[in-house]
Amino acid sequence: MDDAGVADTGIDDAAIDRFWTVASRRARIGSLPGYFGPGTLEVVTPPAWSFGSDPAQADRLLALVLDGTKTATASAREDYDLDEEPLPEAGAMGILLDSQGRPRALVSVTEVTVVPFDEVDEEHARAEGEGDRTLASWRTDHEAFFRAQDPRGRGFRLDMPVVLERFEVLHQA
Repeated sequence: MDDAGVADTGIDDAAIDRFWTVASRRARIGSLPGYFGPGTLEVVTPPAWSFGSDPAQADRLLALVLDGTKTATASAREDYDLDEEPLPEAGAMGILLDSQGRPRALVSVTEVTVVPFDEVDEEHARAEGEGDRTLASWRTDHEAFFRAQDPRGRGFRLDMPVVLERFEVLHQA
């Protein structure tokens, strides 16, 4: 239910750059000695995005991340194919935004797996931190989400591939 994708309207690029400057330093992203100059990770700002499909959901899911409850997310594999985007990889970073486009957290992907929807397990459902944190609740909520967020008409199927991501918060605003 937390496919990244709230619209980018209202994003303050300067605020994101300021956040990245502080977050990368505090998270010790560039740990090479200063005489080597800045590394790529220090110079290239990670993508900034929000969870969910609307502002209220973005803020609700962000709050779960910030309090440590939410450490995982799921999205439809087919969305990556249709948008010609690569799957996330372990080590990839992102800047989580609130519903107003303000940077709130720097996260790093720790694990990515792709499984059929009906093979998502209880452990992943709990790590997503939503609802009552059970697999039954996860399946109900995510089926509804995938049905509602289907602009290309791919349809929901129990065997549809789902990208499961685990992440950790490296820095909070």
